[in-house]
Amino acid sequence: MKGDARDPRGLIREAYRIDGITAGECRTIFLDWALGVPADQDTKTEVKALLVQYADEPTSHPMTQTLIAALRDAAPAKRRGGRAGRQ
Repeated sequence: MKGDARDPRGLIREAYRIDGITAGECRTIFLDWALGVPADQDTKTEVKALLVQYADEPTSHPMTQTLIAALRDAAPAKRRGGRAGRQ
C-alpha cells in the first residue's frame, strides 16, 4: 500500500521522509496532493487531519509549515494591471 485514505499516493508521507527537503519542494508536493483531493471533500478538513496524523513531526519541518500555511485564508485579490484592470 502506497498511502492511506487521506494521502493515497503517499505524497505527504514521502515528503516527511526526504532529508533536506526545501519549503519550495514541499509546496509543490502539497499542490500535487491538493489537486488529488476529491471535489466532494473539504481540503481544509483534510489538511487538519494530516496535521493530526503527522503531529509527531517537528513543527519546523517544511511540510508541517506548508500544511499550516494551507489553513490560512488567502489574501484578497489585488487589482490586476493592464487594460482589463483599468476598465
